[in-house]
Amino acid sequence: MDDRLPTAILIKILSNHIKRNLDSAAAQGPLKNLTGTQIQIIGYIQHAAKSDVFQKDIETKYSIRRSTATGILQLLEKNGLVTREPVDYDARLKKIVLTEKALTISRQAKRNVSELEEHLTKGISAEELAIFRSTICKMKANLEDPV
Repeated sequence: MDDRLPTAILIKILSNHIKRNLDSAAAQGPLKNLTGTQIQIIGYIQHAAKSDVFQKDIETKYSIRRSTATGILQLLEKNGLVTREPVDYDARLKKIVLTEKALTISRQAKRNVSELEEHLTKGISAEELAIFRSTICKMKANLEDPV
């Protein structure tokens, strides 16, 4: 890779490689008919299982519009991966709950990400990773800050 390219282009190229790796790993087994976004949302719901997760939480976490989140959740519900259940403290809210099928998918996705992380960071020291993580967090904050 040409390290003289603009940083944004280098990040985009890396992102494409990561996506291809994850898509390739997901092509078999329980993940094969899901998009990366659907898999990420299932993982997020499982990770946040100690507290209720609502559609608004997903919109905020992934910076997606309400209509996009609605479409994704409707598809996950149609495919038997999530259910929407009312909460007793607010009749307007429905929490998103994973089904057993989704939990199986989440476990496989975690294994795939773990394997990718190991491959991606091979030969990179803990210090280098810490600097990289700090740098990308600063870049993200820069882009979220209005110009």
